[in-house]
Amino acid sequence: MHHIYLVPGFFGFTNLGRLRYFAHVREFLVAHCAALGLDAAVHVVKTFPTSSLPKRAARVVEAIATTTGSNGAAVHLIGHSSGGLDVRLMAASNVSLPTDLNIETYAACVRSVVTVATPHYGTPVASFFATLLGQKLLRLLSLSTMYLLRFGHLPLSGLLQLGSVFARLDDLGINSALHVELFGQLLQDFSVGRRRAVEILFRQVSKDQALLVQLMPEGMEVFNAAIRNRPGVRYGSVITRSRRPGIVSTLATGLDPSAQATHAVYGALYRLAAQTPRGRSPRLTAEQARALRRAYGAQPSLTANDGMVPTRSQVWGDIIHAVQADHLDVIGHFSDPSQTPPHVDWLATGSGFNQEQFEALWSDVIQYIVKGAEHS
Repeated sequence: MHHIYLVPGFFGFTNLGRLRYFAHVREFLVAHCAALGLDAAVHVVKTFPTSSLPKRAARVVEAIATTTGSNGAAVHLIGHSSGGLDVRLMAASNVSLPTDLNIETYAACVRSVVTVATPHYGTPVASFFATLLGQKLLRLLSLSTMYLLRFGHLPLSGLLQLGSVFARLDDLGINSALHVELFGQLLQDFSVGRRRAVEILFRQVSKDQALLVQLMPEGMEVFNAAIRNRPGVRYGSVITRSRRPGIVSTLATGLDPSAQATHAVYGALYRLAAQTPRGRSPRLTAEQARALRRAYGAQPSLTANDGMVPTRSQVWGDIIHAVQADHLDVIGHFSDPSQTPPHVDWLATGSGFNQEQFEALWSDVIQYIVKGAEHS
């Protein structure tokens, strides 16, 4: 029996009922494993939204203990974004985490660790969101994403305001009252129960934001110096790169005013993520460099990113799949209303990511897990 655990990233929405972070991924994995005859259960880990990596990794241990016990079942960990760091930490040898459970008992069951768009070498976006202005905009961006996943669209007036705020990100004179007004406008459309859940989430975030500091390039330098891969475990990564904002990406976004508004948000985030300090980019192995060249035609530059995480920061272990996609495309948040339930896009980035690419990516992930299971 194989147990696959999906671990959400920074500000994961698994705690908000129908706002399902991994809905399309879990559905595909369950169906694909069944088609391959792989006896597997797929679990989604509910973790703390912005707490420290050790606290989040402890949640992974607790999820495994709750669902598998200590019967030696084969465990496969898949982490998106900072969730990839959670699973690396949980699987590391002799790690100390804030839990009463015997960590080694469960870590010894891990057969593979897959990281998806993970900032292994940090992301400059975290450095910005740690500032006072950044924290206000993070709340607004997070609520906007929740709203979009809940209702399938943002109100046009809200979109225009959101795009305006991020388009003027470098303007120190941004009106703080606009953040408050837009935040309140979006929140009021939720039901009373959902509104309460969102407010609880933001209270949790305001009390514990340790993850932001840890995701900075400087913080990940310390993490990587201390955490080593567990012997016998296969480590693989899914790499994402989206279009550089400009004329091409704007045209690819289309004429829809709402898409153009969110494209302005994407442009601001891309510029932030492109600010990787020289000297904090990973040294690629020859095979990793070849895999990136095969996928993109050339090795991505230091500024290449997916709107949140620098592309080269995402490389860890084997490169399972590299694709032109934004940060949330790869977990099913891209535009495709023909699917049931429909795929809803996070930001209009002009990446062109579609259902066929989604299925190819996650098929490769399953093949990686299966191949590891055959050799374990």
